[in-house]
Amino acid sequence: MPAGGLVSNPGPALSAALPEKLRFVARQPILDRQERVYGYEILFRDGLENVCRTDDPDQACRSTLDRSLLIGLDQLCDGKRAFLNCTREVLLQDFVRLFAPEAIVVEVLETTTCDEAVVEVCRRLRSSNYQLALDDFVPKDPRKALLPVANWLKVDWPRVTPKDCRALIAEHRRPGLCLLAEKIETREDFQLALDMGFDYFQGYFFAKPAIIATEEIPANKLNALQLLRAVSRKVLDLKEVEKLIKLDASLCYRLLRYLNSPLFFFATEIRSVRHALMVLGEVQVRKWISLVVVLDAGRDSSNILLSTALARARFCELAGAEIRHIEGDFFFLGLMSLIDAILSVPMAAVVERMPLLPEVKQALLGEPSRLLPILQLACAEEGGKFERSHALSKALGIDHESIRDLYWQSVMWAREASRT
Repeated sequence: MPAGGLVSNPGPALSAALPEKLRFVARQPILDRQERVYGYEILFRDGLENVCRTDDPDQACRSTLDRSLLIGLDQLCDGKRAFLNCTREVLLQDFVRLFAPEAIVVEVLETTTCDEAVVEVCRRLRSSNYQLALDDFVPKDPRKALLPVANWLKVDWPRVTPKDCRALIAEHRRPGLCLLAEKIETREDFQLALDMGFDYFQGYFFAKPAIIATEEIPANKLNALQLLRAVSRKVLDLKEVEKLIKLDASLCYRLLRYLNSPLFFFATEIRSVRHALMVLGEVQVRKWISLVVVLDAGRDSSNILLSTALARARFCELAGAEIRHIEGDFFFLGLMSLIDAILSVPMAAVVERMPLLPEVKQALLGEPSRLLPILQLACAEEGGKFERSHALSKALGIDHESIRDLYWQSVMWAREASRT
């Protein structure tokens, strides 16, 4: 069996449709109540120029399955479950059985007519241990015939009032049924859905931290900020960096563990902070100290937040290497772009305390800057906004054909780095 529990032979119907390279597929995380990633919804994209404007939802679903087979769900979803949209045709043709039951959740779209054939297929899938989700569920939903076999109700948060949400939960709550609030865009919405009793959540709320009243850095984050400030200075003081690292035993341990991991190929074991700083050299000290600091500071943050920060940093670094007319520490820029959420303070409060170049500060604050397009390109790739990604890569002079590969290299790199 290939990675992700996929069957080795997808059959002639789908094999003929498999593209030569995975190009247009995106993913959106699904989080539990502790903000841990449970799985990802795989999102169809039909190309760079006409993002998801297909008039054929069946083709969109088939293409998503094709491309998921091509790359492998284990890599695409980091070993988590994949939520796959299915139309009536895709359900009736049993395409989802190309995937192992433990690897996916079958999403029945809101446009699906629940006739006897669809109900029977869903019953068979459920009896074969596949999980079923009713997508964009609302009060008086016409798919009630599928409720007895559904494992998930994905409630369309913007379309349902809080009063209706509470009534819906009261009516349908039962053992074995997971309630998921989707299209959650702010932390306030997340907190409200959490209080209502939803089990899972989908949206980009984790990347949009609520603005808090104070601008004080929490005491347990001060050392992290001091280290980030130290590696941001134009002239690096290695003695200062060594002293700050040694003040935090957990940080010291994490740094040495990193440098002795398979990510590096040092001939001898790195046994001390001073040895590490001498071996790395100034450029790598700046990069790896900032990485380890962010990981250490984010121990209490959601894992998807940290993995997004790592992937964004690596993508900015790789994409930045393709640009000849702009210079900068792109890795640091990408890593710092989520530091407000990681430290739980407004971005303005963070950048004020750091000796950053003006163009870096401007980019982090979303203000016009030479570096801002790189950050915007990373965010466009994360969100599967390939039309915008195409426009940005073209403006930056980067071959847009390589952007998808660079992004997935970054995701895989972040996955390995976060395990170290």
